[in-house]
Amino acid sequence: MNIVKTKFPGLLVIEPRVFEDSRGFFFESYNERALKENGIDIRFVQDNQSSSCYGVIRGLHYQLPPHAQTKFVRVLEGTVLDVVVDIRKGSPTYGEAFSIELSADNKKQLFVPAGFAHGFSVLSERAQLLYKCDAFYNKESEGGISFKDPALKIDWQIPADEAIISDKDKDLPSLKDCKNTFEFKG
Repeated sequence: MNIVKTKFPGLLVIEPRVFEDSRGFFFESYNERALKENGIDIRFVQDNQSSSCYGVIRGLHYQLPPHAQTKFVRVLEGTVLDVVVDIRKGSPTYGEAFSIELSADNKKQLFVPAGFAHGFSVLSERAQLLYKCDAFYNKESEGGISFKDPALKIDWQIPADEAIISDKDKDLPSLKDCKNTFEFKG
């Protein structure tokens, strides 16, 4: 398992070691020991799975403390553009977006610490995501940022006339207007 640090403190790209032969492939999608050896000591309590069609944009979502969630995201089918925004006030990357293509083919995963808003766009005909969370869902703690906030400069790689967005996500505020109590702790 190769763990790649990004310029965003705590945000990691996980590249599993894949063993392929004529039968198919095998890889460890999660290894607690490998994460602990890299300073990540997380107890995941909930797995979420979603399925979406081409053009769907979900996000940008988060939960506020004390129900904030760290997420470990991977794609089981298809391809997505996975996007996170650092919303930890005082972070050197506050307000910046990071995106990466995650797919069933490349098997890359993203470790997203609490304090990031998360979303994705579906680039393939269908996509299924699976992500682990270290806190349970709590409706009262929901927060979000508009996927189209111009300050974030996110290219979702979906033409505007083909984007499929929920009514809830269409009404999310900009980063400067969102409810946010995250503080960067260095």
